[in-house]
Amino acid sequence: MGPPRTTIATAESCTGGLLGAILTAVPGSSSVYLGGVVAYANSSKHNLLGVPAATLTRWGAVSPQVAAAMAAGVRELMGAGIGVGITGVAGPGSSETKPAGLIFVAVASGRGTRLEMRDDDLGREANRSAAVELALGLLEQELAL
Repeated sequence: MGPPRTTIATAESCTGGLLGAILTAVPGSSSVYLGGVVAYANSSKHNLLGVPAATLTRWGAVSPQVAAAMAAGVRELMGAGIGVGITGVAGPGSSETKPAGLIFVAVASGRGTRLEMRDDDLGREANRSAAVELALGLLEQELAL
């Protein structure tokens, strides 16, 4: 097997590092996975990942715009070929406009940004797991190109 054709970095909010844990459970992942940032607070999203404050204010932390900015930010921060951004409401708390189970996942690469959303509340742990599954599916699609 030759060298990996790309590298991956992750930026996680509601999953709290679960995607990074899943990726690093695979033997040999160190040749592909550069690392991740758990940016739970808006200040971390802004200060570590470069998510514009105006984006956070206008759209809120749980939005496709912030997921895309997180993916692009971690990709740049880590110098990775692919950046993954996950943000959402794991629950049980929610609001009228941002219900528990609302998750946005973005994958940014040199080909652009792919974005997926889910909004089915399965309970906190299942919502987190579903967000990781969604991210892995997007990563698989991106790597297949």
